[in-house]
Amino acid sequence: MSEATTTAQVLELYREAWDSGDASAFGNLFTEDATYVIFTGHALCGRKQIQNDHHEVFTRWQKGTRLLVEALQTTMLDDNTAVILTQGGIGTESIEFDKFQTFTLVRREERWFIAAFQNTEMSAHADIPR
Repeated sequence: MSEATTTAQVLELYREAWDSGDASAFGNLFTEDATYVIFTGHALCGRKQIQNDHHEVFTRWQKGTRLLVEALQTTMLDDNTAVILTQGGIGTESIEFDKFQTFTLVRREERWFIAAFQNTEMSAHADIPR
């Protein structure tokens, strides 16, 4: 598995794991105690639950989908903690941005991990921060 040594690499590995339907690679991007909240309000706690639930996501509900993710704003809280606001979307053909996500990343021994993820449906009148 590739390791993310920059915050941008985390987002790229996140997209690659989704696109390939690899729940193991996806889960390994998260800390052991990470939280993952989807736009419907369902919360997953811990790498194992995130990994297990995404196995089901990748083999059933979102099988064959691709993911778009674009960083809109990165805020460094300190040298080892970053908050990234992104816009994202998933689909099989023409994919549109329809969600905002907030990633909280932490660096441990030169490798970045996702400590928290929050996904919110974008309103039809959303202002995209630039």
